[in-house]
Amino acid sequence: MPYEFTIQVSPEIAATPEKLKRHIARKNGIPFNEITHVQIVKRSIDARQKAIKINLKVAVYVNEEYVDETITLPEYPEVSNAPEIAIIGAGPAGLFAALRCVELGYKPIVLERGKDVQARRRDLKAINRDHIVNENSNYCFGEGGAGTYSDGKLYTRSKKRGDVNRILKLLVGFGATSKIMVDAHPHIGTNKLPAIIAAIREKIIAHGGKVLFETKVVDFKIQDGAVNGVVLEGGDTLEVKNVILATGHSARDIFELLYRKEIEIEAKAFALGVRVEHSQQLIDQIQYKCEDRGPYLPPSPYSIVKQVGGRGMYSFCMCPGGVIAPCATSPGEVVTNGWSPSKRDQPTSNSGIVVELRLEDFKEFAAYGPLAGMHFQKQIEQTAFKVGGETQRVPAQRLVDMTQGKISTNLPETSYKPGLTSSDMGTVFPKFIHKTLQEGFKMFDQRMRGYLTNEAVVHAPESRTSSPVRIPRDYKTLEHTQIKGLYPCGEGAGYAGGIISAAIDGEKCIEACIANFDN
Repeated sequence: MPYEFTIQVSPEIAATPEKLKRHIARKNGIPFNEITHVQIVKRSIDARQKAIKINLKVAVYVNEEYVDETITLPEYPEVSNAPEIAIIGAGPAGLFAALRCVELGYKPIVLERGKDVQARRRDLKAINRDHIVNENSNYCFGEGGAGTYSDGKLYTRSKKRGDVNRILKLLVGFGATSKIMVDAHPHIGTNKLPAIIAAIREKIIAHGGKVLFETKVVDFKIQDGAVNGVVLEGGDTLEVKNVILATGHSARDIFELLYRKEIEIEAKAFALGVRVEHSQQLIDQIQYKCEDRGPYLPPSPYSIVKQVGGRGMYSFCMCPGGVIAPCATSPGEVVTNGWSPSKRDQPTSNSGIVVELRLEDFKEFAAYGPLAGMHFQKQIEQTAFKVGGETQRVPAQRLVDMTQGKISTNLPETSYKPGLTSSDMGTVFPKFIHKTLQEGFKMFDQRMRGYLTNEAVVHAPESRTSSPVRIPRDYKTLEHTQIKGLYPCGEGAGYAGGIISAAIDGEKCIEACIANFDN
């Protein structure tokens, strides 16, 4: 059995196997030549002091052979003729629900409004270059969902919801680097995720499941308070009695459909704000307290939470060495998001900086009932479209200018490819959000000296942080509280907040569905 040690070492030692082995031998009185292997189990960075340290949990093999544990996928049965379960949406919740469905011997039929990962690329190019928004194929809709082309961050605080390691192992089995099992804040990268997503889809199909692209659900057949089928665009009906609803946080047409059919939904608080871009070098200097981070440290992230006048303001989805992307899902709106490639090697970093919203903030939209927050969100996105020049050019302002209420006389080029329009953020946001952002950024600078600089550029809005609607479900059966056989699932239903938690929820919903199958 290997010895396990928790140690703290310099970045150079942590990155150099020979030096790490010598350090462990010296510190623990183990002869160097008797250590056959050092396996890093967990890794995190401690940048609180000027001398940055790497925290490691290691397994040390002494006079015994190390055999690399290959992560293998489960044995998936053939399910072509098994009972069918419809899964609406091929994001993390939908795909992991489908995988678990196959594993448990049932046949998933995945209905995805968008295109496969490769075909999506053309539509992403069109929105970046030509400002054309395809309502069914964009950064939010299509195979893999919003996560595929927006970074692949795997960090989650939802460890009590389910087995995080199981999801990570599945991702490794489908092609992700095994480093995601080690790093405290694991990350795959937008350039690596498409191949992993395609491999998951191929596995589902190879074992008898179905994955149907450009297949949009437009209605539900409900009889005697239970699902009896789903209606597809074009008029075809898929007759199923069990439906996993995993459509993501931007499927406004689904929220509107449920509301029209008087299927219970609830308004949900969320957060909304801007995406700010700095040079990665500046963030490294602030966080690592040095001029040059050197070859052994990764591009630094940051995380800040402040209370501004009793309202929370915080960083969200921070992307070291990344870029800002246009994430509108309909013409006539502007939305931003950020992503990083696997090496996080871009010269800029960006983060959503968002303001906590409460249900009472949506009073102006009370006539929309539970869709009030969605319409609040939509109005800001449509306002940004108009302010930006009625293209995908984004309203933008230098950071110090924004805090002082000055329109920037010029703007540097940023990573946002469709371009910028110099604007006053006060024309995009309601006064309470604008004022909170102005004051909050000054407070951020107290936490990270140098953060408040006019070299940084604010892009608006960052509005799709989470779903503005919750679709209620029974806490035991996970069925909708009103409709038998309908399982609200994942981020769009209000039960997840990222790739890992959505995948966990997808598995949970399938397991609950199968447990209820014959009841």
